[in-house]
Amino acid sequence: MKQRQLEIILQQLPKPTNPVPHLEQYTTPATIAADMIYTAYSCGDIQDKIVVDLGCGTGILATGAYLMGAKKVQGYDIDQNVIAIAQEEAVLHKRSIEFYTQEITSVQTTCDTVLMNPPFGAQKANLKADRKFIEKGFEIASVLYSFHLKKTVPFMEKMVTALHGEITLQKDYDFPIKWIFDFHYKQVVNYKVSLLRILTHK
Repeated sequence: MKQRQLEIILQQLPKPTNPVPHLEQYTTPATIAADMIYTAYSCGDIQDKIVVDLGCGTGILATGAYLMGAKKVQGYDIDQNVIAIAQEEAVLHKRSIEFYTQEITSVQTTCDTVLMNPPFGAQKANLKADRKFIEKGFEIASVLYSFHLKKTVPFMEKMVTALHGEITLQKDYDFPIKWIFDFHYKQVVNYKVSLLRILTHK
């Protein structure tokens, strides 16, 4: 499957119906999600691998991994509403992806590759929320693909080094976040976001 075909399929996935502000449930744009999946695929981290999507939302990264030939795919999210949407979509299209409602720190599994778009910590109640995603990724996987605000990359480098890992790739994007909450005052805000490939040296 070509990247553009993957992007078109991911674009059609349903969005969260009742997004929760403090969980920062902003949908990963299909163009960026497809590019992340293709980057991971090109590095040999998708096909025939066990892949976990942490904070999966309605399953855009999990679905991408499944479509690109992952051996097994699991998605975890604390919000049972988005998990219900993801499960329904997987059943509808006969995609054998396992989705679970679970808080990230309590996830107990092992895999080859973790894909994630963790909260950026943009809400005051959610500062450093991405740290628990990274720590869980180190616990369960050999390689992580994770999105972070570009301005936080120096902090991420220090965290990864402290966890005895290594950042082997960085790709930068303009990441549009559309108006979905009452406190938003712009239709779309573009954030500078970096995709990091992190080896955990497990």
